[in-house]
Amino acid sequence: MEAQLKELIPFLRDKNPQVRQIALSNLLGQTPEGSPHRNIFYHGLGGAGLQKPKETDIIRDLKLLCRDQLAVAHDAFRALVNLSDSPLLVPFLSEPTFLTFLVSYILNADSILADLASMLLSNLTASSSPCAALLALKVPILKISSSSSPLFPTLSRSGTCSTPVPYPSGEPQDILALPLLIDAFVEGVSIDPSGDRAPRKRKGELHFLASVFANISTSPAGRTFFVTSQPTDPLDPNSTNEYPLAKIVAFTEHQDTIRRGGVASTLKNCAFSSQVHRAILSPDTEAVAVPPSTLSAPGVDALPYILLPLAGPEELDLEDQEKLPSALQFLPSTKKRDPDPALRLTHVETLLLLCTTRWGRDYLRDHGVYEIIRGAHMEETVDKVSEHIERLVQLLKGDEGVETADDFDVVRVGGQEDDDDEDNRIEEV
Repeated sequence: MEAQLKELIPFLRDKNPQVRQIALSNLLGQTPEGSPHRNIFYHGLGGAGLQKPKETDIIRDLKLLCRDQLAVAHDAFRALVNLSDSPLLVPFLSEPTFLTFLVSYILNADSILADLASMLLSNLTASSSPCAALLALKVPILKISSSSSPLFPTLSRSGTCSTPVPYPSGEPQDILALPLLIDAFVEGVSIDPSGDRAPRKRKGELHFLASVFANISTSPAGRTFFVTSQPTDPLDPNSTNEYPLAKIVAFTEHQDTIRRGGVASTLKNCAFSSQVHRAILSPDTEAVAVPPSTLSAPGVDALPYILLPLAGPEELDLEDQEKLPSALQFLPSTKKRDPDPALRLTHVETLLLLCTTRWGRDYLRDHGVYEIIRGAHMEETVDKVSEHIERLVQLLKGDEGVETADDFDVVRVGGQEDDDDEDNRIEEV
């Protein structure tokens, strides 16, 4: 059987698209993890001795087929998504030419397979080297004035996304990719509750970009990006400044688990740096700078979006209601907490991290966090979440004395050697 499958590989380069599709469709079934002949895709990638690993014909062909007609490109993207869980493949899928095409393809509003491309980018950024490459990546962009989409990534050309007609004039500008991906992620949300995609700006929903952001924010450089003041419009350096994190925090209650989970993880990872807590919590009516930078931007105002997934329909006294952010006041009787215990835990861990400074603890006390988590604790059925809520209560209701007047480390985070209880350790995700 393996010999027969290998005989199909040369047909991936056949001039006839139907032949390419038939060959690829027969190979696709061997790409998922656990497939009996999956090794045909990895054979020869490892190199030997001091020799650098070399890209094999089949991987090169799959990358090229991502630019093919719809049926072929769909199976090529699926194959690479399935195969990209292997570290052997990561260097070849994150090399500059393919990474630039992949990101450009996602950025093109007319890309039919943008969701599959986002899944592939999500898998790749689980490794540190693609994350670093994506943080520095710039893609050539042409501005379009007479179109629903204001930009055209010139390197996105393929059989599954259209080219503007007439083709825009001028020279492409190299624009940092990550701010553009954040804007694409925001535009990918379906506003119409009926699911009609007609009024949307993009053909893809791009939920998996949330996982990309979460992966990037596990590194110090990635966290710095999300809390560094940037122009709101990546194509206009003179536009007002905003923290990139502020653009995505609103999705913590989105119906898609991947989207809201990735955003929750990004927010938690950013909270590992105590210097950014004031920017994360402050309302957008206040301009805040993140040290050592003196460049300010409106606060992220993240607290409502952390608390809403933990809030239920409980009635509170008027005095308690007045403490809460406006988005949490007088919630309807139909309000439900996030059904995913892993995401509830993520939000509680974010609040714990925000308690590592005296300013953060005081802010959480003054804005009704205890009142919300008290109700959450009463309804919680998962022991690990309950235990973390109890730790949070101890921090919020504990007395503040001289010894706590200054900022101090009240939460154990991953990597501390003196932590005997691994269950109490907060890990980057």
